[in-house]
Amino acid sequence: MGDFVDKARQGWEQARPELEVSSIEIMGRIGRIGALTSHRAGRELAPAGVTRAEFDVLCTLARAGGPIRASEVTAATMLSGASTTKNADRLLKRGLIERLNWERDGRVVLMKLTPLGQQLVDREFPKFLARDRDMLAGLSAREEAQLAALLRKVALNVEAAH
Repeated sequence: MGDFVDKARQGWEQARPELEVSSIEIMGRIGRIGALTSHRAGRELAPAGVTRAEFDVLCTLARAGGPIRASEVTAATMLSGASTTKNADRLLKRGLIERLNWERDGRVVLMKLTPLGQQLVDREFPKFLARDRDMLAGLSAREEAQLAALLRKVALNVEAAH
């Protein structure tokens, strides 16, 4: 039983038989899984009133355990600086985060979760993890560990080239 990527690979093998297209087996699936999970997360976060990007900002702040610089949020979420600012503005207006001036340098903006933002993360993040577990159904613990290790290698290669 083939998936979307199998069909794409077969199409390329027929259209361009001179090309080595085996990387589609992996990179195509990584891209497809990423797109589908991102879309699903966005759809399932909508009732909470946040986008996937806004939720990433909230989760980054929750993991930090205290105020962090906006540039650190940008680095952790892989959003652009402008996108971080835009998402932070929306979260600020809804009372989910607050901005603080850094005591050492007034030009630096710190961000932190408000209690309302923490409540949203506490409510939604377990649902997020449950969706992840559902998508990994059918894999044994050993297979999950193996897949995680292999994907880590690919991620390190991609990050090094970025």
